[in-house]
Amino acid sequence: MADNHGFGVDIGGSGIKGGVVDMDTGELVGERYKVLTPQPSTPQACAEAVREVVDNFGWQGPIGVTVPAVVTGGVVRTAANIDPSWIGTDADALFTATLGRDVTVLNDADAAGLAEDRYGAGRDMEGVVLLLTLGTGIGSALLHKGTLVPNTEFGHLQVDGKEAEHRAASSIKDAKGWSYEKWAEQVSRVFREYEKLLWPDLIVVGGGISRKAEKWIPMLDVATPVVPAALLNTAGIVGAAMACGG
Repeated sequence: MADNHGFGVDIGGSGIKGGVVDMDTGELVGERYKVLTPQPSTPQACAEAVREVVDNFGWQGPIGVTVPAVVTGGVVRTAANIDPSWIGTDADALFTATLGRDVTVLNDADAAGLAEDRYGAGRDMEGVVLLLTLGTGIGSALLHKGTLVPNTEFGHLQVDGKEAEHRAASSIKDAKGWSYEKWAEQVSRVFREYEKLLWPDLIVVGGGISRKAEKWIPMLDVATPVVPAALLNTAGIVGAAMACGG
């Protein structure tokens, strides 16, 4: 194991992927490895799948693991896109026991925020960086000078009587058949609310729709610079590796 390498695993609703990370550059060392998320996606079933990912690399050191959930003190408090039996699970203890080494568990958006802030779109920003993943819902991560405020759930903020993610998630655009222009109006409405509360210096947007940033970011009517995420599919893995001491 190289001194500057870490290992991260990103648990999603459909896939569990992991890889070795060069902590100097934030790049993966070799290919990532992916398995399907078990159905049902119970904690023990997912832990076994994570072990399969780790064993594929023969990794022996500590590991970071993301889950699509709020995590406090290693305990999962919510369940988004994973089995409800996760709620109340001591994930740190479960993964540590299953894998036989130190494991740090964190929210998936927080992991992406850590990675983008250090290696990606926010790497040269000294102030407050707000990462927002616009997908099925809105995931969020808030960082100040590299320090994470964990478990922000800004997607659930009420904006004019409706949850932010019910206005601005990309899934809403798809469900309603909106044009980029019409959707950008709702995104702007939500982002302006975040601006009033948080005063970010930079907003980084992730999720699949960030790959088409040129179609909608120029339409936003907000004061804060908005840029697409740079790491895309690797951000969760990289941030997980960072969380376990990388």
